[in-house]
Formats: sequence, structure tokens, C-alpha cells
Amino acid sequence: MIDRYDAYLFDLDGVLTPTVELHRRAWAETFDAFFAELGLEPYREAEYFSALDGRSRFAGVRTLLDARGVPLPEGEPGDVGFASVTGIGNRKNAAFTEVLERDGIDPYPGSVLLLDRLAGLGRPLAVVSSSRNAEAVLRAAGLRGRFEVVVDGVVAEREGLPGKPAPDTFLRAAELLGAAPERAAVLEDAGSGVEAGRAGGFGLVVGVDRGAGRDALAAAGADLVVADLAELTEVAR
Repeated sequence: MIDRYDAYLFDLDGVLTPTVELHRRAWAETFDAFFAELGLEPYREAEYFSALDGRSRFAGVRTLLDARGVPLPEGEPGDVGFASVTGIGNRKNAAFTEVLERDGIDPYPGSVLLLDRLAGLGRPLAVVSSSRNAEAVLRAAGLRGRFEVVVDGVVAEREGLPGKPAPDTFLRAAELLGAAPERAAVLEDAGSGVEAGRAGGFGLVVGVDRGAGRDALAAAGADLVVADLAELTEVAR
């Protein structure tokens, strides 16, 4: 089934690279400190999946603050700290960037297996990520040269594209690859990303369960759910 499509659109964090662990750690450190300053209940790991996973950095901050009933102004682009949505997002990004630059990142071996198979078939590939760090992560992981197109948070802002769960970033990537959505496959680990793939009318939406849960990904609209992309190379044989 995985070989049937004209193009393949991959989320980055949690699908190609385990950067999701770095993001989760950076979010936890940031919100632990913020909620402690306000005297609120500590940050919960479940809040990553309910509010942050798959969303752009600032949209995730807004979603979590709204869920906690914490009002903050949007702030200015250069803010860093706890006085605004932008400040919290930028503080988290600084923590993430520090770890990435210090330790680097290796791609998931199973994801590389699938990329190798698709490269052998000559299929065009794209990365569609909410992250503004996508280019840096792809270079650190040695994957940048495998993708013709990268539609990330920077591109989305520049082109005015709403983020996931809206399908616009996936649709833009498919357009840049010259592929009709119904002839393209989306591979996502976040419920919001799966929803975006389904809303865009893509021919196949694969959920990759790195912690969101098989049932949650299926409920969001995944055609199938795998624990690792290596499973897709086995199915294709």
C-alpha cells in the first residue's frame, strides 16, 4: 500500500527524528518554571499531547494558557520570558536550540529505511512541520538533502498559511511537489497533523504512535497506525 502514491509528506518531530523528546523536555522546563512562579499546579506531561503537540510554538502556548485559564498578552517578537505568549515561546525555543546544538540528533532508523525505499522508487518527498527549527533539525540529522520541499513554521508565517489541524501547509507542500492530494501520503505522529491530512483529502494518512496513542490517532482520521515507519517497509514487501 505504501508504494502506491506519487508523493510523500512527512512531519518532522516524532516521525523522522526523536526531536519530540527535546521539545517535550524544553516545554516541561519552561512551563514548570512558569506555573511555579504563578503558584499553579505543576505542568503535566498529558498537556503536551492535548495542547502543544503538532501546533506551532506560539499557538501551543496560547492553547495551554487558555486551558489553564491564564491570560497573557501576545507580546512582541523579541520577548523572552513569562510576560507574554511570545516570551514563553521564545524561552522554550532557546532551551531547545541549546540542546540541539550541543548534542545533535539522529533520525529514527526505521524512518531512514522508509526514506531509502522511497528514494529507490524515485518518489518526491516533503517535510511539513509546525516547527521554525525544521531546517536546522534536518541538517543536524543529515536528512536535508533527501527532501525537495520543506514547509515549516517559517514558510507558513511568510505565506500566511494556517497551521495544523488546518490542511494548508500539507496542501502547499503537495502543490510544490506537483502532486494531487488524493495521490499523496501524509505521515504524522500528532492528532492535529492527522486531522490536517484527513481535512486535505490526502490519499493515505499514516499515524505514527510515539505516545499520542493508537486510538487517538485513529479517531483523528489515520487510515492506519504504526509504532515505527519500518513497519511500512515490511508491509510493502
